[in-house]
Amino acid sequence: MRASPRPPFLFTLKAMKSRLSLSIVLCLASWAGAPRGVCEGGLQTRQANVDELLRKAISEQQSGETRAAITDYRKALALNPDMPEAMANLGVALAAVGDFDGAIAEDSRALAHAPNQTAVRMNLALAYYKKGDWPNARTEFGKVHAAQPDELGATVLLGYSDIKTGRATEALNLLRPLEPGQENNPDFEYVLGYALIEAGEEDEGLPRMEKVARTSQQVDAYVIAGEARLHRRQFKEARADLDAAVKLDPNFPGAQTLAGQARDALGDAAGAQPAFEAALKQNPRDLMANLYLGTMRLKDRDLDAARPLLQIAIQLAPNMPQARLQWARLNSMTGKYAEAAADLEQLEKADPGWLDPHIELAALYYKLHRPDDGKRERDIVQQLEAKEQHQGPSR
Repeated sequence: MRASPRPPFLFTLKAMKSRLSLSIVLCLASWAGAPRGVCEGGLQTRQANVDELLRKAISEQQSGETRAAITDYRKALALNPDMPEAMANLGVALAAVGDFDGAIAEDSRALAHAPNQTAVRMNLALAYYKKGDWPNARTEFGKVHAAQPDELGATVLLGYSDIKTGRATEALNLLRPLEPGQENNPDFEYVLGYALIEAGEEDEGLPRMEKVARTSQQVDAYVIAGEARLHRRQFKEARADLDAAVKLDPNFPGAQTLAGQARDALGDAAGAQPAFEAALKQNPRDLMANLYLGTMRLKDRDLDAARPLLQIAIQLAPNMPQARLQWARLNSMTGKYAEAAADLEQLEKADPGWLDPHIELAALYYKLHRPDDGKRERDIVQQLEAKEQHQGPSR
């Protein structure tokens, strides 16, 4: 399990983003089920009005007047609701203004008329992708891949959707055989590297991801690599990656928190503190930023500053051992000995080999006038410390 939740990494693949470009068609003859008369001469007045609206909408869409195009497509569809080409173009326009639910509805309607229109299905998949609906994105990218197995873009996006739905091994099996010849394709290497990292093959995945980060200056690639390094306790390398991410985009979700963790792990509390403070400006309910900064305030004995930070952490993650440990320490330092002891005893029971609760209880029991319990905890601390010394430092 990762040290912290992954940020919502939204792809920055240039080639894939361009697939949302205007796939505009006027009177496209290949549309199955297109209404008769749409493209034929001698149209009646009503149809002439529809055609004029379509031409106007397409012109507006091509010139970047997207909202005007949306209005005219809707007017045309109100006059003639059975035009899949207008539905498809409207779907593209809606996606362009961020109305992904609307785009999904229009693309789905268009596909009901013409299920073999792969370009429209790709737009549908991308709308789900942009919305962050990974299960449906994966389903639609899978259909595009089945129809066009040699289309690399759809394959890569299918692999990415596999990763986001917890199927990293499937993504790896899909993409690894395609790597020869794609080694310098940053989009491909990004997804393959991500799949390798998520599938536990970090020795292979990290060099790929860091190469993408360096060559493309891609902030999310630095964050993914940095978090993986942090998870592996490779703190120096993690700090280098995460500091690079923060330099590129100090507001990238999660980057400041992870950078703070890497700095703290290297003993740089002075460097970690501003990173956590920056993270909390972005998101006041960032679990790890609250926990780490609250712990720092506690170490400085600034209890008034520590309390609200740790209170948020314990509210967000009431069963998180580190949050409960710091909350117990705060209670102990403010004279709430019984409450602190109750929390520490539960932590000790859940993980008897964890040293910190025993250390806290050894001192706390004497404050509670329970010297026998305090002596028992002191003996356990000595045993655990001797065991750690015998095993040597963790890597």
